Amino acid sequence: MSTTSDYTRRGFLLGATALGTGGLLSACVGSGGGSGGETSGSGDGGSGDAAGPVTLQSSLSDPAPKAALELVIADYDGDVTLNTVAIEQFRAQLSTYLTSSTPPDVLTWYAGSVARDYAAEGLLLDVSDLWTGDGACAGFSEALKSLSTAEDGSQIFVPTNYYWWSVFYKKSAFAEWGVSIPETWDDFLALCETLKGLGVNPLANGIGSTPWMASGWFDYLNLRINGAAYHRELLAGEHAFTDPEVEAVLTEYAKLIPYFDPNMASYSHQEAVTPMIQNESAMYLIGAFVTQFFPEDQQDDIDFFSVPPINPDVPSAEEAPTDGYFASANTTNVDATKALLSYLASAEAQQQFIAESASSNLPTSPDVDSSGFSPLVQKGIELLENTEEITQFFNRDSSDALQSTADDALTRFLADPSDIPGILAGWQAAAERVWDQ
Repeated sequence: MSTTSDYTRRGFLLGATALGTGGLLSACVGSGGGSGGETSGSGDGGSGDAAGPVTLQSSLSDPAPKAALELVIADYDGDVTLNTVAIEQFRAQLSTYLTSSTPPDVLTWYAGSVARDYAAEGLLLDVSDLWTGDGACAGFSEALKSLSTAEDGSQIFVPTNYYWWSVFYKKSAFAEWGVSIPETWDDFLALCETLKGLGVNPLANGIGSTPWMASGWFDYLNLRINGAAYHRELLAGEHAFTDPEVEAVLTEYAKLIPYFDPNMASYSHQEAVTPMIQNESAMYLIGAFVTQFFPEDQQDDIDFFSVPPINPDVPSAEEAPTDGYFASANTTNVDATKALLSYLASAEAQQQFIAESASSNLPTSPDVDSSGFSPLVQKGIELLENTEEITQFFNRDSSDALQSTADDALTRFLADPSDIPGILAGWQAAAERVWDQ
């Protein structure tokens, strides 16, 4: 079976059909959907009742994706109760949801190692039949199937969209400040210094209620300094956070600290956009979902560039997290659960979700109409096509438990970077407790 370490750019794009300007992920054509259904109600749904009832537990709590998923579910024929929980609360309670005697049937979450981690505990439903024959995901690429495959070879995830990370900025603001896109890492640091001299916060971030945002720069600096292979191996416990390679990452990360918005520890990832809207902050390393947080009259002003290279000897790499759904192994209505997963994977459901959420996420189905994709999205597609390696994100390439250790270590580091060896020693001790479980 393929592992996360095999997830290269070639694997990500291999065997894909055209979507927009180039090859992307292969089809996940839904086989169980409809329209005009109710979102809640009662019924006598046993395991053989594909109409329901089932419960969908969602972490999509930002207003736009929350409303979009509500509309998608409203158009489903089956009996579904949708519960939305703030993402940090959802993350903290996910293990409790899955181990409950009455778990939700379907849950939003992420492909990759984080899904495999729950599958290894016997908590996720085997949905391998959705990946064979005329199943909903039978046309997915091997790379995408690998991301959705447990260690025992079974499929335990249904991916429905993905997106890219980059440094986002406003074109009009750069023009007003008389600055341009940096080509090298030294150029990037010089740009930050120039912007700071103009009274602008060079770098936006929101690590208050969303401390995982501190991992974005850690991931990219590790990718640029040590490469994607080392990054994956580190997150798998094959290297130590006390390694000199990781110390080099935090040493470089420390150079950015004077350039962050001084209020970043008070902001969520969404709230950190407000200073950018007001031209008080300049750049934001974040996923393409950030576009939904900008007002409509600034949508065409948003652009991005990739984090510049640092070590010329490592292959280029980008983060392209993949989102979707998995199901509880203890669902009492397997047929209805799989029917809902098939519907959510359909081109129609993906098209509706992306359009209504006003995000720059990309669908996994080539049957989605791409004619309306913005130039920004087409540029994102090109970025992923031209990179040599693709990773997910810290917790998606490791586990939610390891993400908690990163949240603690990196927020402490950002508050006081004076003792990098001490921070890394504490991080390694916490990581060992996770790996030893």
